[in-house]
Amino acid sequence: MKASIIQTFEKVKLHPSLVQSVTNYVVMNNTANALLALGSSPIMAHAHEEMEEMSQIIDALVINIGTLDAYWVESMEMAVAAAQKYGKPWILDPVGAGASSYRNETLKKLLEKKPTVIRGNASEIMALAKMSVKSKGVDSTNSSDEAVEGAKLLSNTYGSVVCISGAIDYIIDGDRLVSIANGNPLMAKVTGMGCTATAVIGAFLGRENDPYLATVTAMGIMGVAGDIANEKAEGPGTLQLYFYDALYELTSDILMSKIKLEIYD
Repeated sequence: MKASIIQTFEKVKLHPSLVQSVTNYVVMNNTANALLALGSSPIMAHAHEEMEEMSQIIDALVINIGTLDAYWVESMEMAVAAAQKYGKPWILDPVGAGASSYRNETLKKLLEKKPTVIRGNASEIMALAKMSVKSKGVDSTNSSDEAVEGAKLLSNTYGSVVCISGAIDYIIDGDRLVSIANGNPLMAKVTGMGCTATAVIGAFLGRENDPYLATVTAMGIMGVAGDIANEKAEGPGTLQLYFYDALYELTSDILMSKIKLEIYD
């Protein structure tokens, strides 16, 4: 599978994606910088009046519910409808799933639209799968391996690739399952790293026809870049800076040598 990951990485480097993000206020700058570091292009379009036109020019859509309000919920619904109309893949980031009834109702409507990919931490994925979990803001209170069964349920129910991010990342597509053991605990001290992973997945969804391979590639890149940044960082602030540099400088050879991938049959 490593060879396919490298091919997907090189495909996006040669032909960068244009990724629309209907995302939250907290991470706009972070996710835009990550996409730019990869060579892709971000566009943070939320206005109702431009959703139809945007969907005609983008390669993929990111929906992130981190900072909800009624206008943005409608923007999300319109963006998803337009993306599906024009055959564009989209990814759902269920930030804070389970934290409020409004958040849950919004997610229920979005899930019914069958996202191409769903990416969240263990608690969010378990909440989506209607499993028992206590929400702690946007931080995970469960380990990623606890959420695997819930992720399988989601994948089979909605036909989506499901990614659980954590100390070990899991990517599930029906009966296909991969884990990635890159990354480090300091990444959890930088706001929006999970949201950044979602945006990076969007970049690869825009060029790779297999959403599972796109997601595995993106999460491998996130983890490897995190490992490289951690070698230089003195704390969360410098980790974030070095993380962008690592994304920018990443090569196929580095990715091939550093990715910690396990495939489950």
